[in-house]
Amino acid sequence: MPQSITFKQAQKTVDDWIKKFGVRYFSELTQLAQLTEEVGELARIISRTYGEQSFKKSDKKELSEELADVLFVLICLANQTGVDLTEAFTKNMAKKTKRDATRHKKNKKLQ
Repeated sequence: MPQSITFKQAQKTVDDWIKKFGVRYFSELTQLAQLTEEVGELARIISRTYGEQSFKKSDKKELSEELADVLFVLICLANQTGVDLTEAFTKNMAKKTKRDATRHKKNKKLQ
């Protein structure tokens, strides 16, 4: 796999993997449950790394692995629901840029 990958390439890579190794996509509801589980695992690492909780022996400690797990499930959901992530991300960034052009700079809490 290339070092730099586009959303389109990532979506195809995941789709190819599902077809080869995963048999088929889980249902959208199962994917949502999987996403929730993966975000929980990510939250555990964040809370133990940057928060007050300490790690247990059984805790995974790889932030990058958990972020990649979340990304994988998000890509699965995009693929099975027909969402083009490149298009969605581009539109979302344009929306945020227009909406928040000065909002955060004016936020006294961020100064």
